[in-house]
Amino acid sequence: MNVSTAYIAASTNRFYQAADASLTSLIAFGSANLVCLWDLVADPDPGSYQTLPGHEGTVTGVKFISNVSLITADDKGVVMYWRRDGSQWSSSNVQAHPKAISSLCVHHECLATGSSDSSVKIWKVRAGILKTDEVVEVQSIPLKGIYPLSVALSSLPQSENLILAIACTDRNIQIWTRSDGTFIRSAVLSGHDDWARCLAFRPSLQEGESLLLASGSHDTTIRLWNIEPFKRDAVKYSATSADALNDELLDAFEASLGELADAEEGGRQISLKRHILTIKKSASSSQQFSITFDALLIGHEAGVTSLSWRPATSDSSTTTLLSSSTDSSVILWSPSPVLTSSHDTSTALWINRQRFGDIGGQRLGGFVGGLWGKDGSEAFAWGWSGSWRRWRCSADEKETWTEVHAINGHCGPVRGICWSPDGQFLISAGLDQTTRIHGPITHPNGHTTWHELARPQVHGYDLLGVNFLDNLKFVSIADEKVARVFEAPRSFIDVVEALGVARFSDAEHQRPSRAGVPPLGLSNKATTDAPMSVDDNFPSTRPLEGELAATTLWPEVEKVFGHGYESITLATSNSHRIVAIACKSTSPEHSVIRIWDTETWQPFGEPLVGHSLTVTRIAFSPDDQFVLSVSRDRTWRLFQKDNSTQYYGAVAAEKSHSRIIWDCAWAHEGDVFVTASRDKTVKIWQSDTNRKWRAIANIKVAEAATAVDFSTVDKQNRRYLAIGLETGEILLYSNTIPTTDWMYQLTIDAGMAHVNHVHRLSWRPTPVEAPQKELASCSEDGTLKIVIVHMSMD
Repeated sequence: MNVSTAYIAASTNRFYQAADASLTSLIAFGSANLVCLWDLVADPDPGSYQTLPGHEGTVTGVKFISNVSLITADDKGVVMYWRRDGSQWSSSNVQAHPKAISSLCVHHECLATGSSDSSVKIWKVRAGILKTDEVVEVQSIPLKGIYPLSVALSSLPQSENLILAIACTDRNIQIWTRSDGTFIRSAVLSGHDDWARCLAFRPSLQEGESLLLASGSHDTTIRLWNIEPFKRDAVKYSATSADALNDELLDAFEASLGELADAEEGGRQISLKRHILTIKKSASSSQQFSITFDALLIGHEAGVTSLSWRPATSDSSTTTLLSSSTDSSVILWSPSPVLTSSHDTSTALWINRQRFGDIGGQRLGGFVGGLWGKDGSEAFAWGWSGSWRRWRCSADEKETWTEVHAINGHCGPVRGICWSPDGQFLISAGLDQTTRIHGPITHPNGHTTWHELARPQVHGYDLLGVNFLDNLKFVSIADEKVARVFEAPRSFIDVVEALGVARFSDAEHQRPSRAGVPPLGLSNKATTDAPMSVDDNFPSTRPLEGELAATTLWPEVEKVFGHGYESITLATSNSHRIVAIACKSTSPEHSVIRIWDTETWQPFGEPLVGHSLTVTRIAFSPDDQFVLSVSRDRTWRLFQKDNSTQYYGAVAAEKSHSRIIWDCAWAHEGDVFVTASRDKTVKIWQSDTNRKWRAIANIKVAEAATAVDFSTVDKQNRRYLAIGLETGEILLYSNTIPTTDWMYQLTIDAGMAHVNHVHRLSWRPTPVEAPQKELASCSEDGTLKIVIVHMSMD
């Protein structure tokens, strides 16, 4: 038996340096305390294909050193060095700072880290023996009460000496240069009206070119600073110089700045001061460089969050700067020659050459960061929700940009998952207040990849659970007293059929076209009560991120009330006629399970009583004759259907665990059920001839057991039990029917499973003859994963 990864849904952290791309088009990004890998050249694109565990804090910075090594940093002050050998990654770490690392940059083997401990540290990555490279501290730069927001490193033009730029909370940019192996402060650049949040040095393109530093600020502007070897004759300014800007160009520039003269209105200040840097080359000689303000780029309507220069390996010869902003836009800037009126010469004027993103301002927090991929032929950005946007440039001379598919995932812990009854797709619910539907797409070359197909619910409360009622209807609960029922619109059916994910009858097509939230409304409503006409046009490809967030909602068709406190767990019967819901509770009065009939949405019998604290999980037996519940009160309780009234009544209870029972599940054959507890035990229960339930197996695990689920049997009449732990690992056990022995098979470790509390496990419905099974899992670490378990045939 072995396991492989089929799907990883993960979001990107809300830090502008939380992602980076290598020269081989591999993107690494931080997702909670994981490092995720995304290969841009894979065909078809599977999205994230691997996660690297190791950080205990949230990953704040990711930078590639080479194609096989990278540096990551987190909010606990730890720096990790990663090195790839084949498909395996090894790591080492160092406690770089006592507080969070806010910025990270790498230049060759030199590394700089900025921290909220008000310091910047310089490190050297030196190669040790046996491929265990080492990160060694070289220098610590105290900033004396101000904090570094961004750091950037580069080589000075026509020199091997390094320059370090530090954007600080005093709105200035400190320039440090390395002389005699030590960085010393050489200049302070002022001009921004607010914090400069991001810095980027332009990579050198040609010999003799000057160095450009770009700084982006919360004041919505980007400033370019020119760094070049100092020439004394360049200080003299001639009004008749052929390179001088003409009056018309200066007037246009000043007009774009607004009312500069009105100081009370906060007009932007333009300073052309030349800063001189002196670098000691030897005991008797030195070299000087000058820094001057070069250009002011105005185009964003809100703070600039990241800057990235187009790679030097790009086919384009035009220098291009990518900027992202909280105004939900990405702008590509490049210089354009402008002919002066008084001379037959031209000067460069930076223009907004391309603009991506959304119109209408700061939707959902805008973009957090952006970068280049595939040698500058693709541009990427990730937003406040952690989802990526991707734009591809055509190979023609016009450089036409089009948006293409990227990756996404829940931005926060994922609390619930459920397969559709036929196993065609999976739905998930998370604390980011969304439900998402994920499905497999088979490509012409025969490969299958998983992707998000719809975002049917975008809520105002954290979502805690979700269950399908049929293939096109589900019920969800959130941190509120109401359960909500949603039904798929025609647009969803059209998309999944076009992608080959599922097929539905003609009758299912007679439904509203789509859903939306009306003005001043809170619930998804169908946009029309009439069925769609055959002429209505819907895309036949999977939705882009912007479409997922706006056009894939499902109409809300029912609200279910009854509990006095916020819902905590739900279950649906296998006939899908009954829904059972429990709420948060600290007393027996509210520790009840309420049951509703899904045909009338009226209460089905009396509430099921017996627990004294919050019910943590509910499970129906395969024939719906029993309802099993577990609770914080450390007991499980069994309720059986009365054949005369069809209502459920208590028949058994047991307090066999010493801590909270997190989860329970029935085997598909209905002969056993399982309970999983914080007391690090998993117990399997079976009814004897006297209809008394006793534990036939007691599985002890290393950590608290938080999730369990049974698979269907395979051709050898074996069934599998998956056990999720509080630390993120997943254990697999097997049992051959009709024996009662449960054998350990393998552990899915943190690299393939999770690094935090596993909330739910769910086996995909598969036929007996299937050579493999698929297990979906979701976790507190914010990821949803599907792994393929390849069965042994012995």
